[in-house]
Amino acid sequence: MFAIDIQDQILDKLNTLIVVLNNDGSIDYASKSAQHLLGYDSAQLIGANWWEVTRFSKPEGELVKNKIINIFKDNKISTQTFEHELKTFAGGKKWVRWNVSYLNDDQLIGIGYDITTNKLNEKRLIESNKQLSEQNKDITDSIYYAQRIQQSILQTTEQLKSFFNESFLLYKPKDIVSGDYYWFYEDAVYKYISVVDCTGHGVPGAMMSMVANSMFKEVFMNQKITDPSEILKALDEELAKSINKNQDATFNDGMDVSLVRINKETNELVFSGAFRSIFIVRGSEIFELKGSRYPIGFYSGVEKTFDTNVFQLEKNDSIYLFTDGFIDQFGGERNKKLNKSNFRDLLSTIQEMSMDEQDAFLDYSFNNWKQDNDQTDDVLVVGIKI
Repeated sequence: MFAIDIQDQILDKLNTLIVVLNNDGSIDYASKSAQHLLGYDSAQLIGANWWEVTRFSKPEGELVKNKIINIFKDNKISTQTFEHELKTFAGGKKWVRWNVSYLNDDQLIGIGYDITTNKLNEKRLIESNKQLSEQNKDITDSIYYAQRIQQSILQTTEQLKSFFNESFLLYKPKDIVSGDYYWFYEDAVYKYISVVDCTGHGVPGAMMSMVANSMFKEVFMNQKITDPSEILKALDEELAKSINKNQDATFNDGMDVSLVRINKETNELVFSGAFRSIFIVRGSEIFELKGSRYPIGFYSGVEKTFDTNVFQLEKNDSIYLFTDGFIDQFGGERNKKLNKSNFRDLLSTIQEMSMDEQDAFLDYSFNNWKQDNDQTDDVLVVGIKI
């Protein structure tokens, strides 16, 4: 008797319930732990009571009882495990996980474990995941809407080809929207092309690209500045006015810019860069025109000077403007950055191709280098052949 009391105390502590079932479905024994777990005296659960008092409806009780009885017909198979919801004496709910095994030819023994806390946590997790999924969908939908807005301000490949017939535009945002921006423009004398790498990527970068679009329109269309170095200086001033309205705030937003101006009559190229360079390929030679060591923005209050590079273009020269997304991409056998040297080598290998073929080859090369790695940054490469 003492051993049984000790056993019941242990079962109470473990929130464990033992039930012995006859092959007709009646309950022959229910441990005293039923009082602690469900609130019923074990005597209240003997016979057919188990299927009535611990269930939320009589049909439910019959359904579960028949399920248990059918275990007898399975020729003494190994332990069966399943979960059920039980009604407590106070009308509450308890989830119990049962392990049901043969005791003898006429009886089964069910050992039940209270898993109510686990079930509640599982339900909270499902609800939390559902809420997060809905929030993620809302955010993603908003970003795709932002993408449509961004695409509406970006010029198209067709517009680029209207300026430069032999050209391509490789544009690969990292996160749906991009912090890379490009600008094509012409007046009576010159054609202009610029590639811009704004601070950040994704939504913050895209917002900066919208600022860039406004700035370029102001400087080119309203101020009508034509000298590339003066254009960069004016862009720097416009960004300071647009972003740094609070003079007490630190100015941490900026843009790296490469800007090319080509004379329509003479093919003279004038280049100015803010932390960006360009490549010009002539036959087997590659020339790099380097920009100044200042970005647009960032260094608020610093007097900046943007240098000018002049290069006389010849027929079949190719010009490449790019942000750092391509050369900074991790990949290859050693999972390192592609780097500028390998990018130069790529440009050397594609000079016999048309511009459309160069576009496709560079895209393939980028993906082949990246493999399964995440894209490191926004990618933008513009190629022009004279």
